[in-house]
Amino acid sequence: MVPLRAVRLRAVRLTARVRLALLQTGLVLAAGAALSGLTYLLMKRRPALVTHLDPDGPDPQGTLQLLPRPQDLRELADQVQADTLSALLPQAGLALAVVTVLAAVLAWLVAGRVLRPIRAISSAARRLSAENLTERVPVTAPADELSALAGTVNDMLDRIQHGIAERDRILDSQRLFTANAAHELRTPLTTARTAIDVTLDDHPSQDELLTMAGDVRDAVVHMQRVLDGLLLLARSQAGPGAHEGADLAVLADAALDAAAARAETAGVAIRSRLRPAPVTGEPVLLERMIGNLVDNAIRYNHAGGHLTFDTGAAEGRVVLRISNTGAQLVPEEAQTLLEPFVRGQGARVRTDGLGLGLSIVRAVTLAHQGRISVTARTTGGLDVTVDLPQRSSPGGTGHRDEHGHERGPAGGGSRTALSAQAKSPGLFEAAGPRRPRRRHPADT
Repeated sequence: MVPLRAVRLRAVRLTARVRLALLQTGLVLAAGAALSGLTYLLMKRRPALVTHLDPDGPDPQGTLQLLPRPQDLRELADQVQADTLSALLPQAGLALAVVTVLAAVLAWLVAGRVLRPIRAISSAARRLSAENLTERVPVTAPADELSALAGTVNDMLDRIQHGIAERDRILDSQRLFTANAAHELRTPLTTARTAIDVTLDDHPSQDELLTMAGDVRDAVVHMQRVLDGLLLLARSQAGPGAHEGADLAVLADAALDAAAARAETAGVAIRSRLRPAPVTGEPVLLERMIGNLVDNAIRYNHAGGHLTFDTGAAEGRVVLRISNTGAQLVPEEAQTLLEPFVRGQGARVRTDGLGLGLSIVRAVTLAHQGRISVTARTTGGLDVTVDLPQRSSPGGTGHRDEHGHERGPAGGGSRTALSAQAKSPGLFEAAGPRRPRRRHPADT
């Protein structure tokens, strides 16, 4: 059984200020006691001042002096020393007690002053909550350990606030993504079910069954495109599976050639300035990134408009920039285009796009340690800039054409791009057969 006294002592919790004050007072008390003890020992071991007297003969008046015996002198010296030591002990004890009390008071005040920044940190931490992360610990001069602690706590609070804000943004984005994905899949399912119900409601003819089958097939194709886009988005976010050398100029030239027929049909002129832009990454993802940019620039354009595609490298970075004319956008709307299932204004065929193009571009860019910026043009349209790390040893990936562009295999663009395009036609597809692209006078 634990004694009751031990339980009571265990229940007493001394604060840091009390412990610090007791520690300082104890040090002063120990130092004073040691000093008093040392003084007592020195006084006790001090030899007697007078132990014997030598006779000098009679004094000038002729009087004969009788000197005390040496034994009497020693006894007298011992008595004086004993009286001195007896008086020293109570006086030293009284002085030590007074000094200890003063030391305790000063230690209490000093401990409070030293612990004041810690109390400020504790108070700020108590005021923090999930709804209020703006509290900060005041950092006072001089720059000492406690000031450094306050600064560290403030930095930690900044990171926590930023992390919570980023978490909330991601959660909101995921909720929106889930809702949009469900809507994108629900729409073709509803269309297919409606077509089946209407057709089977009566005795359908052969033509009605064929029409229903076509509607159901279109709905299934749309759902397949959505699922393919979601899988590609997830793969892009997971990062490149292979690290191979590629030149964005070659990939861009192939993508522009593949989209030339559709751009011509839409009345969109293509301008390009493709300088070498060597990078390291997964070519299939890079091809899809460029293909989505070109597809987006044509889809959200207007007849008589144009798109401009530039690539280049400088200071260890590769820059890919594509601009297109189109509908007027506000800056806030331009930033939302990077989110999944968000479509901008001015699409040529509203149901043709999935709203995954630029979100895949962003995922591929981030997976390759790059940066992407989307800016609304004041005259209408969009400017998209992708910045990627440059490959240290570019090398050649093809030959150059008469315009100074580095090309892939003879006869056209990248075969890999075409094969990847054929696997998922919904995200990057060119209408009609591939034709040689007619160069705009702005091409260099």
